Amino acid sequence: MRTAIYARVSTDDQTCEQQLTALRDYVSARGWKIQGEYVDQAISGVKQSRPAFDKLLATARARQIDAVIVWKLDRFGRSLSHLVSVTQELSSLGVRFIATTQGIDTDEGNPTARLLLHLMASFAEFERELIRERTRAGVARARRQGKRIGRPRRVFRHDVARELAAQGKSQRAIALELGVTPSHRGGSAVKPRY
Repeated sequence: MRTAIYARVSTDDQTCEQQLTALRDYVSARGWKIQGEYVDQAISGVKQSRPAFDKLLATARARQIDAVIVWKLDRFGRSLSHLVSVTQELSSLGVRFIATTQGIDTDEGNPTARLLLHLMASFAEFERELIRERTRAGVARARRQGKRIGRPRRVFRHDVARELAAQGKSQRAIALELGVTPSHRGGSAVKPRY
């Protein structure tokens, strides 16, 4: 059987090596062939587009694989609806979906695993919603305490921009020197070009 393994981590300081090792061992123990490894490094699972994930789906649509193997559901699907739609698409293409650590295999002869897939995806989405709710509550509490949320404000030196413009420098050159984008219009003397 031709397989594709997929692994993902959300941040640069994490590694996919544990997932990949476990997935390679799983495939090897069954005598299957790894057609490709698809790895998204430092990419959130909720992102609409994930480069390796998109390539994996293109490979499945080209019918170059027989199974997609992942370590856990939360490494694969964005949400319950996304997970269900992707696994349904894979099934319609004749491609099995296997989550090794959770005992999920969408093989047509395994209706129990399909039910478990839907239940676990529901729990994963519920957990994500709880995390979002706690995050929103934490941000609201921080704002009530007067803390600034988000990126630090960048100080734009209008006086320096005016001086550079008076010297005849272009908007692009001024923006480059001040470390801002040329479209910054925060009341500076640097006029946008039309």
